[in-house]
Order: sequence, then C-alpha cells, then structure tokens
Amino acid sequence: MRERDGTSLGHLDERTAVLMLHGRSVPVLAGFDLDFKSYSWADALAKAGYDVFMMDLQGSGLSPRPKMDDPRNVNPAQQNLLKPRPPGFTPGPPNYPFQLTNSNSDRDDLNAVVEWIIRERGVKKVAFIGWSAAAFTMGPYAVKNPGKVSSLFLLAPIFPPEGTSNAPDPLPQPGFPTFLSTKEGTWKGWGNEVHCEGQREDEMRDKVWDAIMESDPVGSTWGPVGEGLNRIRNFVRWGWNKTTAVQGGVLGGSVPVLIAYGEYDRQVNTSSEDPEFNFSVPALYNAIAGDHKLMVKLDCAGHSLVWEMQHKNVHNLSKHWLKHLKVDGKTQGIFDMNTNGDISPAP
Repeated sequence: MRERDGTSLGHLDERTAVLMLHGRSVPVLAGFDLDFKSYSWADALAKAGYDVFMMDLQGSGLSPRPKMDDPRNVNPAQQNLLKPRPPGFTPGPPNYPFQLTNSNSDRDDLNAVVEWIIRERGVKKVAFIGWSAAAFTMGPYAVKNPGKVSSLFLLAPIFPPEGTSNAPDPLPQPGFPTFLSTKEGTWKGWGNEVHCEGQREDEMRDKVWDAIMESDPVGSTWGPVGEGLNRIRNFVRWGWNKTTAVQGGVLGGSVPVLIAYGEYDRQVNTSSEDPEFNFSVPALYNAIAGDHKLMVKLDCAGHSLVWEMQHKNVHNLSKHWLKHLKVDGKTQGIFDMNTNGDISPAP
C-alpha cells in the first residue's frame, strides 16, 4: 500500500480518505501513480487535498505473490514465453495446480486495508476509486459494507450482468496461479482501442512497461533480457452481477456511484455467449437501484485511458465527484465528455 497524503496539518479533521484499487493486469502504482508528466492520478488527488491510498491485492504488484515465483506455475500455454529459461526451469504442468485467489480473499484484502485506514486516519468512511476488474471487489464490498464506503467511482468497470452469484466448488479452483503478458503484446492490445490522433503518446510504450516492471521484481528478470514479463494473477470470481448491484438499494443509495468509461473500450462492452464474459457498462448503470448514480462516456478513450489524452479530464472529474458527488450539477443521468473536458447530457 502507498499513501499520498494531501491533507494539510491544520485541517486533519476535514480529511477525506480515498482508496484506489487496480484491475486484472496492471499493478496499482503503474496504473494510478505513474511518475511521468501529469499521469499520476493519485498525485492529482493529493494536490487537491485528499488522503490517497493505493493497494495491490495479493498476487499483484508489490504485495505477496505466493506460488507465482515458480515459473512452472505459469499457464502451460504461455511457458514458451520463458526464454531464456529461468534457472532450473523445465516446462511442464504446474507444481501448484490451482488458481491463486478468489472473490472472498480479494474482499478480505480490501477489508483489511479499509479498516486500517478508518482506524489509523480517524475517518468514518473511505471513498473508493477502482479501475476495470476492481469492480469485482469494490462493488460487492460496498454493497455489503455501506457503513465503511462513502462513494464509489468505477473507471471502465467490468460487469457481467448475468454472471454467477455463487462460489464454485471446490475452492481453490483447479488451474494455475500465473498468466504472463509481454511488452509488445501489451502495447499492441492497447493500440486496438486507439482511434484518435494524439490519443496516446509513443513514449508511453516504455514508461508504462517500465512502471509495471518496477512492481514485479521477479517477472522483470524473466523473458527477454532487459524487458521482462508481466506476471498476472489467476483468480476466480463470483457475486458481481445485476442481482448483486441491486441488493438493499445500497448502490446509488447510501453509496453514490459514478461510472466512467471510454467510447472505444472493447473490454468493458462485449458480446460473448458465455455470461461470465459478457460485459456491459450500461447494464451496470441500469442495474443500480438507487437514484444517486451517474455515467460518463469519454470521447477518444479506450480501456487504458489513465495513460491517454483524457487522463487529466478523468482526474478533474474525480476531484469534482469527491467534493460534490455530482456531475454537471446533477446526481443522476448519463453524460458524454469531449476531449476538452466539456460535459453534456448523452443523446
């Protein structure tokens, strides 16, 4: 966990604690605290006076990664990426033939940090900001713990409206602990959602990857010399769907919700026949029962918009949200945001 405390010593009673959580494949510091130009979202919030915390779940970033240091626990279909081979490694089935974490363990991780912040910083509640797959953890947690969560800002949230509500049996689930991604694959995958001139800077290819590698002391030594591989935890999830989102009227009720996503994001809006991988951002908005809910679609932005031209507008949107819990003076509605940061009601 990292903290950027922007509250002045003379106003500690007024501090607002914000907790930022990463998605599936990008460690929290590379996503929210990139040390390059104006891309650090956490720094922008701290400069606005917020007490900002960032956490990596188990299996991600600088948090413990049990079983992931063993290259044999990499997805067998990706072990060919381990060239040159790590010392002593021979390709084969995983030594730990299970997925690493699950919805229960992730929510327990989150709860431990939330309770620490509340206790150590003397606040009553914590404001949540989550990117991508963070929705799997923060959404259900807020539903079950409304007394600990002041608001929920979900950026590019993954939401399967017809996903399962029940834990699989048995746990842990069979499989393997670790996926891998490459620098080139990450850049090319991101490029599939780049459709506007100036949407991303070419420098980001190195800046983002270097930041990911700084949070992965083992993966950075695997694969191509001087480049490394991104180790991604394999987790099984459940309990985040249209049934969960409506429970108790918490979301949009005692926990106001703002959803933001890029118009070219193809990871959050899919058309899979498998309900577990059929995702929809509008379906999340519609599933939230409470009236205090807003959704903003950002022009010229993809799933990686924290590193794109719209990043400053996202920072400003979140600062306004944390202070006013409104968008364009309203507490409900669907809006568009252009690249200048201008907001207008969606057609």
